[in-house]
Amino acid sequence: MMKNKTIVIPRSRKLFFKTYVSFAALITIFAISLGVFYMRMYDTTLIRSNTDELKQKAVNVAQKCSSCFAANDYEGWFAYYQYLVGIDGLDTVTVSNSAAEHPLSDTFTGQFDAADTNRDEVYKMVGKTIETMEPQSGTGYSSSHDCKTIIVSAPVIGYGGECAGVLFVFMNVNAERQIVASTTRMILVSSLVALLIAFVFAIPFVNALTRPISSIRATALTLASGDYSAKTNIHSGDELGELAEAMDFLADKLSENEIERRNAEQMRLDFFANVSHELRTPITVMRAYTESLVDGVVSEPAKIRQYYQRMNAESIAMERLVGDLLTLSKMQNPDFEIEKEPVNLKQVFQDLVRTASTMAEEKKIRIDMQLCSDPCIMMGDYERLRQMFLVIIDNAIKFSDNSGVVHIRLDCDSKIHVAIADEGVGIAAEELPYIFDKFYRSKLRQNAKGSGLGLAIAKNICKKHNGTINVESEKGKGTKFIFTFEPETKVRRK
Repeated sequence: MMKNKTIVIPRSRKLFFKTYVSFAALITIFAISLGVFYMRMYDTTLIRSNTDELKQKAVNVAQKCSSCFAANDYEGWFAYYQYLVGIDGLDTVTVSNSAAEHPLSDTFTGQFDAADTNRDEVYKMVGKTIETMEPQSGTGYSSSHDCKTIIVSAPVIGYGGECAGVLFVFMNVNAERQIVASTTRMILVSSLVALLIAFVFAIPFVNALTRPISSIRATALTLASGDYSAKTNIHSGDELGELAEAMDFLADKLSENEIERRNAEQMRLDFFANVSHELRTPITVMRAYTESLVDGVVSEPAKIRQYYQRMNAESIAMERLVGDLLTLSKMQNPDFEIEKEPVNLKQVFQDLVRTASTMAEEKKIRIDMQLCSDPCIMMGDYERLRQMFLVIIDNAIKFSDNSGVVHIRLDCDSKIHVAIADEGVGIAAEELPYIFDKFYRSKLRQNAKGSGLGLAIAKNICKKHNGTINVESEKGKGTKFIFTFEPETKVRRK
């Protein structure tokens, strides 16, 4: 026994079938409505045209009847009547107005065929024609011809201008109805052919409409699965094109957010890895000193004091390291925005020199500072700028020989230029590309206590201020750091 099977339309084609069926139904309804309207209009126009023509003929025949009646020329009227029947094929009947003073005589009147004509309609027209003295028209049914009949009446004017009778002219519209029927068949056949052609040509149009929607749906599902590289690849100037562009824009934004999330996650992992790596050594040292003190291995007061001093130094180093790591992590976060305000760089360097002079005195290093005469204003964070330049000056003092010179230059024109140079050991050419990397430290003895974060912090602070930093160095001849920033007035013009 065969079971009924349900045809399942794939989801991607449901919209196609719905749209196609809706389009087909709309076209079909439109074609049928247009055909019916056209047939009705054609029928109405044909009847109206024939009625107007028949009215004119009825008036002419009524005038002939009036003249024959006035001359009592029955033979002339009969001859004219025979002419009308033979030439025009008109059916005419004349009805006497019994209420007139001189009604039409019986020789001028005829009788209606009750089975062939709507007698009630005719009698109504008689009364209205006599009353208005104007031609009247109507429709009836001719059983002998099995068709619709046009009936027109016209007054026959007798003596003294009175209505002596009413002339009726009948025309069956069988031939015209056949024309209407033939035209109807032609319209139906043309409509069917047009519908078939429209249904065939509608397929590519409906496909063109539904295919982008299916593509957008597939892209949305791909994005939902986590693949943000998906694109609709739809480029059109309509609403679907705008929707596709919005979907592609969403994909780009999701991709950017995913990259930012991964970067943030990697930064978090790097931060914990760096903290773990850098704190392992000082914690190990502190643990060794602490265990020695707890176990009583060290008993001499001088030795105990020395251990405490080392433990204090390691604690300070760990505190500095954690602070640098936090600062660097904050600077590398793309979402972190520093609070900027107008800062006078001359004031920053005057403050820095007072701090750096204390460090420079230990090595008898002279600081040669040349500042521009006018105030040098830029948009920035005073403390961050001070921290950035202090890192560079500290390194310049650290890597300079005793009794050396550190040069500081500040120029403010179309751009702000800051140059900090020393006459120390310099940096080897192969090391220059890596000096701004985190935890990179040269093997020089001056850098033994460094954390390798200072220059990385300085570079990120510079980037947050939309500046650039360049390094010029030669082994044994010193190092020069050059900073470039936009002045405050230029920042405002932007």
